[in-house]
Amino acid sequence: MKKQVWVLFLIMMLLTACGQDKENRQEAVYMNITAQQAKEMMDSQEGYIILDTRTQEEYDESHIPGALLIPHDEIKEKAEDVLTDKNQLILVYCRSGRRSKLAAEALAELGYTNIKEFGGIIDWPYEVE
Repeated sequence: MKKQVWVLFLIMMLLTACGQDKENRQEAVYMNITAQQAKEMMDSQEGYIILDTRTQEEYDESHIPGALLIPHDEIKEKAEDVLTDKNQLILVYCRSGRRSKLAAEALAELGYTNIKEFGGIIDWPYEVE
């Protein structure tokens, strides 16, 4: 019986420690917006970057005009060389929204402060090239 209580106690300590570590960690922050909100920003602001986080092949098939390509799995290696202003508005998209979320999280972890993730090009009702 004492052994079972001891094992239960150790498990509870491990779970509590893991939970505290997660709570104390600062989460990366970015904002989800709609395609319409992204388009409104593109039409009304200057100095932003449209970031396509798909593959080169997907980008070559079609992309939002003016979009810069950095595949989501290369963000951590390439972002700081290409995206030099960490306060610049960065509008992030991919095909369906999964990779753009990963890229937005990675950018936030790198210290970028003005990230807007707007999902995928499949939901983009505006011009592509």
